[in-house]
Amino acid sequence: MQTKCHLSQLPYAQAKKYGDRTVFVYREFGSETWKEISWKGFAEKVKRVSNALLSLGVRIQENIGVFSQNSVQYIYTDFGAFGIRAVTIPFYATSSEEQIQYIINDASIRILFVGEQEQYDKARRVQALCPSLERIVIFDDSVIMADHDATSIFFKDLLKMADGYPNQIEVETLWKQANEEDLANILYTSGTSGDSKGVMLTYYQYHAAIEANDKCVPVCETDRVITFLPITHIFERGWDFLSLSEGATLIINTNPREIQKSMCETHPTCMSAVPRFWEKVYTGVQEKIDNVSPFKQKIFRGALEIGRRHNIDYLAKGKRPPLSLALKYKIANKTILSLVRKELGIDKHNIFPTAGATVSPEVEIFVHSIGVKMIVGYGLTESLATVSCDHRDEPFSIGSIGRPIEGIDIKIGENNEILLKGPTITKGYYKRDHLNKEAFTEDGYFRTGDAGYIKNGELYITERIKDLFKTSNGKYIAPQAIEAKLLVDKFVEQIVIIADQRKFVSALIVPAYSLLEEYARENGIAYKGREDLCSNVMIIKMLTERIATLQQGLAGYEQVKRFTLLTKPFTMESGELTNTLKTRRSVICKNYAKVIEEMYKE
Repeated sequence: MQTKCHLSQLPYAQAKKYGDRTVFVYREFGSETWKEISWKGFAEKVKRVSNALLSLGVRIQENIGVFSQNSVQYIYTDFGAFGIRAVTIPFYATSSEEQIQYIINDASIRILFVGEQEQYDKARRVQALCPSLERIVIFDDSVIMADHDATSIFFKDLLKMADGYPNQIEVETLWKQANEEDLANILYTSGTSGDSKGVMLTYYQYHAAIEANDKCVPVCETDRVITFLPITHIFERGWDFLSLSEGATLIINTNPREIQKSMCETHPTCMSAVPRFWEKVYTGVQEKIDNVSPFKQKIFRGALEIGRRHNIDYLAKGKRPPLSLALKYKIANKTILSLVRKELGIDKHNIFPTAGATVSPEVEIFVHSIGVKMIVGYGLTESLATVSCDHRDEPFSIGSIGRPIEGIDIKIGENNEILLKGPTITKGYYKRDHLNKEAFTEDGYFRTGDAGYIKNGELYITERIKDLFKTSNGKYIAPQAIEAKLLVDKFVEQIVIIADQRKFVSALIVPAYSLLEEYARENGIAYKGREDLCSNVMIIKMLTERIATLQQGLAGYEQVKRFTLLTKPFTMESGELTNTLKTRRSVICKNYAKVIEEMYKE
């Protein structure tokens, strides 16, 4: 049962309830060994952080920065700050020096917590350019400090400042003063264009979101929830706080590249993810099917079809499967589908919330077919994550983004824009009064920038209004929907659709180089490097045929007519990706202007 209290009190309330039961499974920086800490231990660490922060002179509602990858220290810092009514501002661990300098100065951050060597080095290089920044606190004990660095300390030494709890009386006074209107976080959006904006999030918003999600999302104290997305991301942050309020165990995965390995080692029952994770699972399984004998292919595809009929045709619609199908599914699940889940590390599974981008219908059907309960949802930083999601024990439709959570008022406005009002919606952007006026309608609804509609109680997104392209022939194109369709192909790693003010749709494609190289070897295609590979006639022909198959359901004017294979991926370093790995179309179009023009030559 969910524990309902102010976030500043959550560790202590749960410690009383669960005591020595494990709350975190984690690894120290650079370690391969998984460790555990109890709810009692968590509460004690948070208490120390609160005391230490007061020793550093942290004031009520002062902004504190956290520039780190996921770690147990990150969560101690968050809740330690909550305990003294301070505000935490999470930074993505991959943020550039320019980005962190901007946020530190915009929010007047005095104390910055950093994770590993990379984050420390970046923070040190910008410190002289950030007048407010007085101290850096380092989570990773192995970080090598710069010579003559008199302003930085290690997190373990910060905790020593709390020996004897010198400020506990003040901490307890601040607990009593804590209120729902205080700011808990300011989350700076990664921004696909322009400067980041600080979204203000209050305890009231968290309280409303956690309670509303509890009523429709079946996570409980027996669950083992692994972190995959950065805790900086509102989806992961909201999901983790919900899980902690339910008494679940949180498995903290520090390196997202090791998520598959971590899942196999720790056996989570739940994980929030973006569609790209499941797209890779889908293409990986499809590749394995393609590489086995025709007899085994038939068996596996037959099991998937049974899973689809059982889980999509019946359970998803709230219907009871016929006895014959239920028996077939029981056999297929035990002999084949369970092996797929076991290989993914989710042999024990509950739910897997997915949001952040469009989920391809093929991928959604596949995930449900193998017996994994994907909960598709929709939300924004400004709505404190969830706006809508598939609800427990209620029918859901492939292609929808679920039913609105309790308290959210959705209105479809001009140009079919989804407008939001409710207790989880932000009051606005930090120090951005002019933007706040633009962000809300006159009657107080938040403008999402997404177009959609509601059908039978479920919300559907049709396009991102700002991303909507208009061809020179007057046809409107929704690039994200096309990209989602093509990303399910195993040879497509990244894709950007080009169409705005153009005669037809084209695409820049970053291929999965290793799979392309393997295909070349198997088909006797000689190449000296990626440039040869990506321009090879046989490779282009093969991909043209695969893309044509994938976009059969699209209108003629929506279909990709030409594409170019790129020899290097889009990266954050080049400015082509945001910290949440969304593509910055304007930057990519600028960087590849000549390539794009070449595709439109007669």
